[in-house]
Amino acid sequence: MGLDFVTNQEIVVAARRNLNQNVWDYLTGGSESETTMRRNRRGLDCLAFRPRVLVDVAKIDTSTTVLGHRLRIPVMLAPIGSLQLLAPEGGVTVAKAAAEFGTINFVSSVTQPSLEETAAASSHPKIFQLYVHGEMDWVEKILARVKKAGYVALCLTVDTAHYGRRERQMMDRWLPPTRQAAPDPKFRASLTWETMDAIKEMAGLPFILKGVATAEDAAIAVKHGVDVIYISNHGGRQLDHNRATIDMLPEIAQAVGGKAEIVIDGGFLRGTDVLKAVALGAKAVAIGKLQGWGLAAAGQAGLTRVLELVENEIFISMGLLGVTRVGQLSPTYICKAEPVSPPHEMSAFVNIAGGRVL
Repeated sequence: MGLDFVTNQEIVVAARRNLNQNVWDYLTGGSESETTMRRNRRGLDCLAFRPRVLVDVAKIDTSTTVLGHRLRIPVMLAPIGSLQLLAPEGGVTVAKAAAEFGTINFVSSVTQPSLEETAAASSHPKIFQLYVHGEMDWVEKILARVKKAGYVALCLTVDTAHYGRRERQMMDRWLPPTRQAAPDPKFRASLTWETMDAIKEMAGLPFILKGVATAEDAAIAVKHGVDVIYISNHGGRQLDHNRATIDMLPEIAQAVGGKAEIVIDGGFLRGTDVLKAVALGAKAVAIGKLQGWGLAAAGQAGLTRVLELVENEIFISMGLLGVTRVGQLSPTYICKAEPVSPPHEMSAFVNIAGGRVL
């Protein structure tokens, strides 16, 4: 089924058809005025390319690595809670799609099925994403499970000290399963750099810090030995009136100075979006909403097709930019530009009727 899709715009429309209003709003909306979410799109739209010509681009390599693991394209699958709302097998479906295509998926600690079942679904590398929901003895127990299951890295999310005011959900009078029996929020709210150090040491795995939004915090993270700085504003679902993540990237890349790898998410929906991030210093982009739309449209086949379509966009755009490897991209291929349309959750897909899928 998914193989019939020729654009990701078609996948978004199919996903909307398959999802009820509550789940659609959970996946697609942001917090409060959704300004952060729109800035993610606007930030990408405010960048233009500076292509080079008369370069032999007959052969193009779209691959990269993160933590030494090869990715077919510079795109990973971001952690998403309550994946079972989008596909019956939840994290297992994502893991199978990631293995089929050739990328890495982050497995959320607040999705189904269990971390062990998801790990066993395929043999490719997976990263476990942790929300702290208990004291350190609770953390120790879950990390023991993570290591036994064979996850290749640990990702700690730190931009959810308090759950964002996601007003689409609030007006629906609806919460995802993970919020219906939410744990005591004090554990997330009381995280500190010292807590992070203890978790990092306890894990003994390559360590990713998700939710970094400033050069100041990126510099501190590097001093604390973080292996990957994961730039994120939670897709505009947490702090409203935050900056676009693509606008955070240059200052963070400068602060990191090559001492850690950089992964970024936040409204990346096109192959050109991915290339802009790589040019500005990211090793890879993580997709959330686009991942969810692929799952909702056609399960594993839908998600695999999303990745294939983004790969095609990346391949063509690299050729037209005059680069044959993603490592050749640099800020010299990017310049500032004026956006041509108002940003919103569907503005990357201009052929969707009315510009919105309500």
